[in-house]
Amino acid sequence: MKNRKWQDIISLDELEKGDVTNVKFGTKNLAVYDAKDGIFVSLSRCTHGAANLCDGYFDGIHIECPLHQGLFDVRTGEAKAAPARVRLKMIPSRVQNNMVQVYI
Repeated sequence: MKNRKWQDIISLDELEKGDVTNVKFGTKNLAVYDAKDGIFVSLSRCTHGAANLCDGYFDGIHIECPLHQGLFDVRTGEAKAAPARVRLKMIPSRVQNNMVQVYI
């Protein structure tokens, strides 16, 4: 396994406020959620249909897949509504010096 470390991905000023922002980081496409209770990061692909979750409806806690309306809790990655059954791959994240960082 490579050495993992905290890495900057986007500044808070660049986030879509109260929404989800698509961020390309190396070969990964990430979804950065400006949620009601913090910043959360996941891989941006739905685990059911591989649609880009950044195009879905976000209510501040849940992201709805734009393809089949599967629903995920962005705080935990848990699948909350069919047809989604597999949880999202959440990426450890934090805010440091006005930057969203991920532990990759």
